[in-house]
Amino acid sequence: MQNDQIIRLKRERNAKITGILLSVAAHVCALALVSMSGLKYIYPPPQEQSMLIDFTEAPELLQQPQGQEPLAEEVDLARPVELAQRSESPFVADKPNETPQTQPDPVGDVEVPAPEPKEPALDPRASFPGMSRKDTTRTAPHAAAEAGEAFKAGQPQGNTEHGRTDGKPNAHVEGRSTVGNIPRPVYNVQESGDVIVTIWVDNYGNVVRAVPGGDGTTVTDKALWAAARKAALETHFNMSADAPAMQEGTITYHFKLK
Repeated sequence: MQNDQIIRLKRERNAKITGILLSVAAHVCALALVSMSGLKYIYPPPQEQSMLIDFTEAPELLQQPQGQEPLAEEVDLARPVELAQRSESPFVADKPNETPQTQPDPVGDVEVPAPEPKEPALDPRASFPGMSRKDTTRTAPHAAAEAGEAFKAGQPQGNTEHGRTDGKPNAHVEGRSTVGNIPRPVYNVQESGDVIVTIWVDNYGNVVRAVPGGDGTTVTDKALWAAARKAALETHFNMSADAPAMQEGTITYHFKLK
């Protein structure tokens, strides 16, 4: 047993020695080889040499396809020009063939604006109801020499008792009527003419506002204007729940010389 251990230790020692010897021999051979190969340091070092490298690429030339152009037919200038014959129908129409004008329809894709509603125009006969009735018995005012029973108010020497404007006040409020007689103005001015008073009537029929001097006024006396305004405020109309809260109208007063 001890002999085996001694032999093994000897072998290990011999192996180490062999390895060391082989390593030293390899290095000695390498050093000898390098020394003999000519690797030596040159002093002074040789001059440096430069090298120019061009990385640019030459442009590629565009190649145009080579071919032959089509030959055009030669035109004979001395040859007369030949025109194609116009096509004609064998039938003769009685009237020209015209396409009807396009009309918009409910299924069209063109938007047609709706017509704007027109504001109703005031019929002058509504302001003066007497204009709607024709006078078949009235004599022409410029044809008769003397006034007759057929004369109406507004004519010289007309019948002021049965005429349309016999000097009494005339009120006009659309859809409303006066309650009782229209009060007459009280005045002492010696002047004649008409005063148009613009009035505003509430739903109960009361005149809440009156402004004299409307269109058609022929009198400028302030006293007559004040008398007309006072009489207008005392006028009453029928009640109406459907009427505007402040309905506008007019009252015409005819002043005569006393």
